[in-house]
Amino acid sequence: MTTLVLAAHGSRDPRFDVTSRRVADAVRIALPDVRVELAYLDLTAPLLTDVLGELSGDVVVVPLLFGDGFHSKVDLPALLDDAVVANPALRVRQTPVVGRYSPVPALADRLSEAGLGDRDGVLMLAVGSSDTTSDASVIERGHELSGVLGRPVCTLFATRLGRDGAAVRDAVDALLRAGAERIAVSPLFLSAGLLTDRVERYLDALDVPMVVAGPVAEHPCLVGAVTRLHAAAAAAVRTVA
Repeated sequence: MTTLVLAAHGSRDPRFDVTSRRVADAVRIALPDVRVELAYLDLTAPLLTDVLGELSGDVVVVPLLFGDGFHSKVDLPALLDDAVVANPALRVRQTPVVGRYSPVPALADRLSEAGLGDRDGVLMLAVGSSDTTSDASVIERGHELSGVLGRPVCTLFATRLGRDGAAVRDAVDALLRAGAERIAVSPLFLSAGLLTDRVERYLDALDVPMVVAGPVAEHPCLVGAVTRLHAAAAAAVRTVA
């Protein structure tokens, strides 16, 4: 039987660990016969290298990331290679990021829970990447969300806000010009944290009507993405064996 390791980015904000643990618990409920471990790439314990050092046999690593950029293409594979060198009893398979499966249903539900109104313009927050294809896929999610909601959605990369939050002002202005009477913030984030807080501070300074939806967290859409990725990887492991 394979072990499933959920690989989250990590954060100095303690809310990230709390939320990630809720995600792991939800995955354990969805996969009662699978050993599920939670690990972090950086900043939060337990680190991925430490968790992998305690395992053996077939391990499937699912990145809890929405963008397919540096962390999934460079950082994580390097960590896995190092772990296998240090622990030869390990056979590791990395899946695509959970963002491979659209998180838009989760975003729509979180906005509904927050009280999305008919005249709200949606500001979707995401983590930017140096990988242009990753950014393009995130922007496409914004287009998908706009189609589902039937209203404008502006994508804002929370890692690239510009001087004094200029990108936030520009995004808000665009939504107001499109007819929005209130800004509905939709975080394409696993958890609330320092980046989402920073955007909210800039929005508060603009003094515009605003409602903030919750992050994706343990939404069934995310849990379903994890279980599908795990199933495909576990089947590939059995085929190879």
